[in-house]
Amino acid sequence: MSGLATLVPTLEVLTERLESTGYLADEGLVTALFCALRLPQPLLLEGEAGVGKTEAAKTLAAVLDTPLIRLQCYEGIDAAEALYEWNYQRQLLGIRLAEASGKELEEHDLFGEDYLVGRPLLDAIRHPGPRPAVLLIDEVDRADDEFEAFLFELLGESSVTIPELGTIHAVVPPIVILTSNRTRDLHDALKRRCLYHWIDYPDLARAVAIVRRRVPSSSRTLAQQVAAAVGRLRTLDLQKPPGIAEAINWTLALELLGAGSLDAPTAGATIGSVLKYREDGQLARDRGLDWVVGQG
Repeated sequence: MSGLATLVPTLEVLTERLESTGYLADEGLVTALFCALRLPQPLLLEGEAGVGKTEAAKTLAAVLDTPLIRLQCYEGIDAAEALYEWNYQRQLLGIRLAEASGKELEEHDLFGEDYLVGRPLLDAIRHPGPRPAVLLIDEVDRADDEFEAFLFELLGESSVTIPELGTIHAVVPPIVILTSNRTRDLHDALKRRCLYHWIDYPDLARAVAIVRRRVPSSSRTLAQQVAAAVGRLRTLDLQKPPGIAEAINWTLALELLGAGSLDAPTAGATIGSVLKYREDGQLARDRGLDWVVGQG
């Protein structure tokens, strides 16, 4: 880990560097990130949507001044999207040129580095350094069990295997951050290869601090009102409880509209910034917008 011990020698320094970019992390998350950097070991971040899991990886890359390489997982993702594929058009052109010149081609002539198209996992393994890239494997719970198993080699050995080329080992192993919204349980074998941290919703004071850091023009009063309203909304039986990301978006919308405080009419007009299902919005209105903003 070239230079990381010098760049982030202590938990306190990492906390300060994260805060300098606008990311306010609690002690547990800072500790998990510090261990992922210095051990090094992959880190699995779980938590509800909108609590800052993806942002943690982005901020870490910014702190280290190193590339963020992101793999967005989805149902049905496979090696072609995640690791590599072959440039078939270039291979076809190579075949035609060989035929035109009377040259015989062997199979290995068409399956070499010149014809390889790297995807995020391979790009992270081949990153030359000097500092490791941050590889974000986002929402890994959206992928299937087979894809989880496909990741084991990368997570355990910082290497990937391409049948035509063999095993490629990382010269500078990436810092791997996996995120999960826990839409399904991940396999124990994947978890064994990772450090683990659950990111919970921030308490009111931290939520206010985060909102004000991300929306510097907002007043403390508005930030407190928004953070408290989001906390109340989470007590309802919502399809998608709002996280800190929604609190930030709500504050931005209120700032755009010139609202100095959050009242029931303003909340009703902007509720789509924080609740993303029609049924959730109706549930909040049925409970009462005065209650949402703390006036009833």
